[in-house]
Amino acid sequence: MLVSKISQKGQVTIPKKIREALRAKPGDMIEYEVQGNIVVLRRAGPFDRAFHAALADTLTEWSAPEDEEAFRDL
Repeated sequence: MLVSKISQKGQVTIPKKIREALRAKPGDMIEYEVQGNIVVLRRAGPFDRAFHAALADTLTEWSAPEDEEAFRDL
């Protein structure tokens, strides 16, 4: 079992063995799926990246600094 520590910003470094298993490299998008008390990580495929890119500019009303502050501790 591999373990990571959550940073003050809520960030986690994905261990090298996991990145290698996913064939993930810098800039790749990672998809998270919650299944009860388990989180599944997978490298996002081309369709996932295209879908995310299409939505990226549509959700800007929640990207103000005040919103980031309000959502930080959720």
